[in-house]
Amino acid sequence: MSELRDRLTSLASSESVVLTILCLGVFSTALDQTVVVAALPGVMVDLEIPLTDLDRAAWIVTAYLVAYTVAMPMGGRLSDVHGRVKMFQAALLVFAIGSAFVALAPNFGWIVSARVVQAIGGGATVPIGLAMAVAAVSAERRGIAIGLVAAAAEAGSVLGPLYGGAIIEWLGWRWIFWLDIPQSFILIALMALLPNRANPKAKMDYFGAMVMGGALIFLTAGLSQRDLFSATSVYPYLLVAMGGLLVGALVVLERRTEQPLLAPFLYRSRAFLSSNGTQFLVGVALIIALVSVPLMAGTVMERSALESVLHLLRLTAAIPVGAVIGGYVLRWTGVRSVCITGLALMGVGLLFMSTWETQVEELRLTLPLVSAGLGFGLVIPPIGVSALSASPSNYWGAAASLVTASRMVGMAMGLAALSAWGIERFYSLTGDFELGPTFEQTEAVLIDAGVTVFQNLFMITGVLSLLAILPALLMREEQVEEGEFADEDLR
Repeated sequence: MSELRDRLTSLASSESVVLTILCLGVFSTALDQTVVVAALPGVMVDLEIPLTDLDRAAWIVTAYLVAYTVAMPMGGRLSDVHGRVKMFQAALLVFAIGSAFVALAPNFGWIVSARVVQAIGGGATVPIGLAMAVAAVSAERRGIAIGLVAAAAEAGSVLGPLYGGAIIEWLGWRWIFWLDIPQSFILIALMALLPNRANPKAKMDYFGAMVMGGALIFLTAGLSQRDLFSATSVYPYLLVAMGGLLVGALVVLERRTEQPLLAPFLYRSRAFLSSNGTQFLVGVALIIALVSVPLMAGTVMERSALESVLHLLRLTAAIPVGAVIGGYVLRWTGVRSVCITGLALMGVGLLFMSTWETQVEELRLTLPLVSAGLGFGLVIPPIGVSALSASPSNYWGAAASLVTASRMVGMAMGLAALSAWGIERFYSLTGDFELGPTFEQTEAVLIDAGVTVFQNLFMITGVLSLLAILPALLMREEQVEEGEFADEDLR
């Protein structure tokens, strides 16, 4: 029996098996970022949430994203301290418990709370998975490892609505979450074959993690408010201000803490700062593209729901492909050149989208979407490699969580800009409009205004993608020796 276990352990220690297990784990939890999009109509009917409360129901999605972002820094640093295998298993267990509570949900408050629990587990798997992937391979293969794990996460997000739709059709929406449980326990069992390496000298900054969690909650919630850019309410500004105060308190606190969550050496690193700046702008561009493409197709282009999804699929399906390509190319080129190439593809694709009218021929529709999708994927490995290279291995979990959180905060701000600025722009274009003598003339004016708004959004997003080249020019892969940082570097 012991001989069989030794053989299984030896097999599980190989790079390919470790990466396969990690990819399956990240893919499984990433499905639930978007699977609820398909489940939401059924959830609203089953829990008797009226259509007029759609903004309240959106918290089933928003609560998951906020908790997912907040869980990353704590989960990443805990894996540095207690061992990444152990914490990945713990994250999967929390995810499974949250899934069970979602499946049992009798009312709205219950399901939102359960989604938060589920997201805490799911959010922790991403930085832990990235840190484990980097640790499992040689230095020259780190880009490939990050690309594969990132591709698995993106594939999960892409396939989430399709997977959810199929389960709903056959079994009902609750089974989406019941099926998460056996998947999680199978992955927990597979992870048990891998060695867990705790660091007895490392310490977890729990108080700092709580302050950072509070800051991320306030900032993400504030940035996701549509009133942020329209200035019709003081509420989002108060949330952002509170988040800013907590960030200031965190900086003061971390200077006095031994082994802080935000180690100062990270923020003295050009590679880490430039990677986070680039990642933030990529997050802004990504969310606006993800929302605007199907929305434009379903409104001013007057396409069916299926056609709108297929438009978006041309972009999202290219992201994991770009991530894998980017990881492989990094073996022969530097992080800077791969990232700039990806940002250029994003910018060019989005700028071409800004020329779309209500009727677009197939080639002019597909090429920009694929270009932008490949670009979004290409930038993932170099950003990850550059950020993680700024820290020793005992801080990889924390570094991976922070650079991933930068993207999520960028997405929150991009979503706020989309919902607020876009609506304000539409009203400004139609504010002086008087109803035409016929319905067709009125509709034509409104459609023209809508086309202008989407063109403006794609134009702005394309310019932002190209502006992200500026921080990317500062990216590099730093060589950090283990044990290089003394205690004073950590305070």
